Amino acid sequence: MTGTIRTVLGDIEPESLGVCNAHDHLFISSPQLPGQELDDAEAALLELNSFAALGGQAVVQWTPYGMGQRLLDLPELSRRSGVHLVAATGLHQAKHYAAAEFAGIRDDLAELFVHQLTAAPVRAGLIKVASAFHHIDEHTRHVLAAAAAAHHATGAPIGVHLEGGTAASAVLDELAGTHGVPPQRVILGHLHRFPDSSIHRQVAAAGAFVGFEGPSRAHHTVDWRLFDNIAALVESGHTDRILLGGDTVTASARSTADGPGMAYLLHTLRPRIERELGLEIATAVFTTNPARAFSTHWRR
Repeated sequence: MTGTIRTVLGDIEPESLGVCNAHDHLFISSPQLPGQELDDAEAALLELNSFAALGGQAVVQWTPYGMGQRLLDLPELSRRSGVHLVAATGLHQAKHYAAAEFAGIRDDLAELFVHQLTAAPVRAGLIKVASAFHHIDEHTRHVLAAAAAAHHATGAPIGVHLEGGTAASAVLDELAGTHGVPPQRVILGHLHRFPDSSIHRQVAAAGAFVGFEGPSRAHHTVDWRLFDNIAALVESGHTDRILLGGDTVTASARSTADGPGMAYLLHTLRPRIERELGLEIATAVFTTNPARAFSTHWRR
């Protein structure tokens, strides 16, 4: 592998990342989730420890700018848990921000993203953006353009929250076709929420990474369709595009609060993947693919 992965403790070689939870949250807040903020550093540490106890070695936090990133808390959590942490910059859907807050940063998004990627006291290693349900709205189009500009300035990968798992092709066309972002630098998240394997195969064939996050959430049709979706990608030659993450967004979903949490990936999903699809597939999903997805040749 080439390039490096930007963690909160500095850049590392891809081979050092290890077993990775490719999409999760240690801290997050939003007016859409009142009273359900993840804002407890000690609870975050317990969650990381539960993941590490099962062999977890890395977590990518997809919390973007303005949603309680708590970037300054991440290095100490990484040191205390022994888990590599990759942070995100970027911007979510407009509904997660006050109108005045967005207006104040709208014209400087690319500069903001580049700063958090290259010059902040704790640097991000991912640009996180979000689409609208089944389409790209004006907000999304603006943020995608800024993310693409930041990618071209830095080399950072771009992770996309696909609302309901929809609009995957439209988003990839916008980033790659309109803005020239290589599909290999794009991670399309939440595709499990729209479990159409033909779309998964299409974006994987184009070169994008396919993210299945939030396993164990029955209302997201995850576990009971997950293995069919993974198998479809494997059978079509796209094992190297698959990523899995926990996507814990509320305190009640943590393993320390009787939820599935990060540990679910390793005590339930990984053994099932090894048993049903083979050790080689599990290694690709949890280790090899994240190392490639989050590594890049940083330009700054």
